[in-house]
Amino acid sequence: MDRESGSGGGRRRQGLAWWGVLGLAALGLPRAVAHDLDLVGPGVNTALVFAPVVVWIAVAVLGRLPRPAFALLAVGAVYGLLLGVAHQVLWDQGFAGAQPELGGNLAGVLSPAVESAAVRTAAFVSSVAAGVLVGAVSGAAAWLLVRLMPGRSRT
Repeated sequence: MDRESGSGGGRRRQGLAWWGVLGLAALGLPRAVAHDLDLVGPGVNTALVFAPVVVWIAVAVLGRLPRPAFALLAVGAVYGLLLGVAHQVLWDQGFAGAQPELGGNLAGVLSPAVESAAVRTAAFVSSVAAGVLVGAVSGAAAWLLVRLMPGRSRT
């Protein structure tokens, strides 16, 4: 099977197998759980925010991925999906009885079930967007680092 096409569990064109993308994305889950359950203070939370991204960039740069920006964009997208699912699973614990509500012109207009669905949907979409953004920024950083490294290919 062709390792570049991604068939047979091999590497995809961005240089990471699907399990590598999933594994790197999963590094961000402890922060989501710790945040939603209020398990850690600001210092540990900060470390849990940035450590996975540093690992992503290190893997892309030191692993000499052929397309580091694309690879980390894929990692970020999967991270966003995992983040969205984690927040949905921990929703009740994360808000501890103080569920978010719509405000402004929509306050009290929708039934509670529809309002809850709208807020949860917005939160999920926001999580995915945040993951994609983190993947794009970390991918750009990895691409720049690869270009700045002496003796590295400029592709």
